[in-house]
Amino acid sequence: MSPRPWIIAETNWKHVQQTRYEVAVLPWGATEAHNWHLPYATDSLQNDAIAAEAGRIAWEAGAKVAILPNVPFGVQTGQLDIPFCINMNPSTQLAVLEDIISSLEGVGLMKFVIMNGHGGNDFRQMLRELQARHPKMFLSTVSWFQAVKGDDIFQIIGDHADERETSLMMHLHPQLVLPKGEWGPGTDNRWKLKAINEKWAWAQRAWTKATNDTGSGDPQHSTADKGKRYFEAIGAKIATYLVELAAVDIAELYEKSK
Repeated sequence: MSPRPWIIAETNWKHVQQTRYEVAVLPWGATEAHNWHLPYATDSLQNDAIAAEAGRIAWEAGAKVAILPNVPFGVQTGQLDIPFCINMNPSTQLAVLEDIISSLEGVGLMKFVIMNGHGGNDFRQMLRELQARHPKMFLSTVSWFQAVKGDDIFQIIGDHADERETSLMMHLHPQLVLPKGEWGPGTDNRWKLKAINEKWAWAQRAWTKATNDTGSGDPQHSTADKGKRYFEAIGAKIATYLVELAAVDIAELYEKSK
């Protein structure tokens, strides 16, 4: 396979020095348990594939996007008792982002997107701080699981190793998904605190107490075909943002009200 010019890990200096890239995209996933049947790299594998697909569509539409290597470690503070759920604290993420953003700014690449693939990551407050340090850059984040919910594809939508994620992995990496007879039901244990159940209060979930198989959402109706349809929908949706961002003047981001 020829190197894909939008995937920086695959391309080379000969191509890079001849290309004026407009948007840098950093996929950021996690390493964590995903029910009984999905691999620990699920968030990162999905994120890598979705970023590459969105990058392909955007590149073919004329947007010069640069997809950076996925960061495989996310915030896992509720899963510290599960082996190999590798935690990267938000303060560490902030430091990593500072170095990456400074490197991009130093070579004039001023539009930056974090593509988040893990529910435990939340980059918004970090970007508020980093934006003040790098006022000439445009910093943003998208979460693929919020870009397209998939109500028209899936029967039961959860939030971790559910029908969506299982279907995606059945499409992208079927060899890494255990047979259906080994899937856990993905049942949640509700909080005893009413305000948190009603979602107007929040606290970090203790994952081995909040779930029974580390899944949160029933995967039973998952299929590779659903995963394919969902993957294509997400890639196309995120690509529209990358194309729009590549074309916009970051000094003129707001439309005047009439």
